[in-house]
Amino acid sequence: MSVGTLPIDTGRTDRDWELVDALRRRDASGAERLVTTYQSRAYRLAVGITTNAEDAEEVVQDAFVSAIRKIDTFRGQSAFGSWFYRIVANAALQKTRRRRRRRIDVALDDVLPAFDSDGRHAAPVVDWSPAIDDPARQIEIRLALRSAMEELPPHHRAATIMRDVQDWSCAEIAEVFGVSVGGVKTRLHRARLFIRKRLTESLPGRSPGASGGTA
Repeated sequence: MSVGTLPIDTGRTDRDWELVDALRRRDASGAERLVTTYQSRAYRLAVGITTNAEDAEEVVQDAFVSAIRKIDTFRGQSAFGSWFYRIVANAALQKTRRRRRRRIDVALDDVLPAFDSDGRHAAPVVDWSPAIDDPARQIEIRLALRSAMEELPPHHRAATIMRDVQDWSCAEIAEVFGVSVGGVKTRLHRARLFIRKRLTESLPGRSPGASGGTA
């Protein structure tokens, strides 16, 4: 095997170096292995960002073609998986921007909860948590959550899906999007605040000081 076909040495061994080598040699088995290894997780990532199954399938197929064509640009500074998922995520984000339809992305600063100078909520927070355990409201909760997720700006929605639904680590997400771990945590924090606010509006509950008894 030619050393020239291997990823650049970055001090770590990429588990996909054989796959990368096959792709660089234009070996048909490389494309097959790429699809087998990454199709499922790539689709979950794409559908999480686009919120549309048909778009997600198109994104993943385009990402496979792009990765195969651009494999010589993979320099090994990151894991191959991170490099490929970045292709998927970018393609999904571009698809989402083109498919804005009638929806306008929400400016989070306009809808996030207000805080006082000490970082506490400036207004009472409604406690809708009892609704989570109410079987009769499960459909209502799922619909409210889906609506809130779809309102998030694409990058925030992607980070939330990857962390809270698909259990990616913050470090993995940061590598895919080329941002710091702190940047990922900030996106997640803001997205979760927004989702909580939307759920509070959709699922009326009890005010923190409400009492269940009588005076």
